[in-house]
Amino acid sequence: MNTSSNAPSVAEQLAGICDAQPFVTRFAIRNLRTGETIERGAGEETPSASTRKTSIMMAALKAVHEGRLDLDEQITYEARFAEEVASGMFRYLTPGIVISLRDAITGMMVLSDNVCTKMVFERLTLEEVGAYCKAIGMEGTHHRFLIPPLALSPDHALTSVTTTTARDQMFLLQTILDAQTSAEAVARLGTSPELCAYALQTLKNQILRYAIPSRLPFGTVVAHKGGTGKRGRMNAGIVYRDGAPFYIIAAFTDAVPLAMPDGTPGYTMALETIGRLSRACWDGFNT
Repeated sequence: MNTSSNAPSVAEQLAGICDAQPFVTRFAIRNLRTGETIERGAGEETPSASTRKTSIMMAALKAVHEGRLDLDEQITYEARFAEEVASGMFRYLTPGIVISLRDAITGMMVLSDNVCTKMVFERLTLEEVGAYCKAIGMEGTHHRFLIPPLALSPDHALTSVTTTTARDQMFLLQTILDAQTSAEAVARLGTSPELCAYALQTLKNQILRYAIPSRLPFGTVVAHKGGTGKRGRMNAGIVYRDGAPFYIIAAFTDAVPLAMPDGTPGYTMALETIGRLSRACWDGFNT
């Protein structure tokens, strides 16, 4: 990396990556070594897609901590769970399989399986999850549906889906991270140290490696959750380096065209843009 005095700052590099594309990119990024935060439209409401599932997981874990849910509860996969589902592998499996609530949370997070999301969310309510987000400080996050409708158009209204902000997602990840060592953060999340450790490990177990991890060295630990929406792609996660948390990045693309002028699918460039933002942080925050 060019380290001369004329080299662009990390903030300038991030702005240039976003400005190079015709679609909207919003992000909230925190250098965990220095505390520096860089934002672009971070407080603007944006479709959450499956990044919403991190808050669903935490609301479920609060209910577990309070004794209202049991991670060992056995759930039978019924055919109705596969209706209006467009993600994950369970929809292709034979109904009758029995898994635990713990495994349903795992499927919801590490494969973004919406059959598993239904299993988890049916044990909560929209009002409960929405109130949970507000209570912990995610004022810009609005849960509107158990599963978003499949027939949405690419220019759908924000009120047609669950929405969030990049700042909210960075805040949630920061709080989960802080809860590994802070009793105050554990109390804010309404869970326990053990459940907060489980939540962070579940995020680390993510097997989809596009967006944030895509340009990082092979094997880099990233605790993250991505999302696929009709208007764009999104990803929010904690990147580790040398065994320690390095930076948090929550990036959301919006108004992404179906195809770029050269024919490249819009979603490809959306994911590539998030990957480039992450790499700029990896290089720039290490100097």
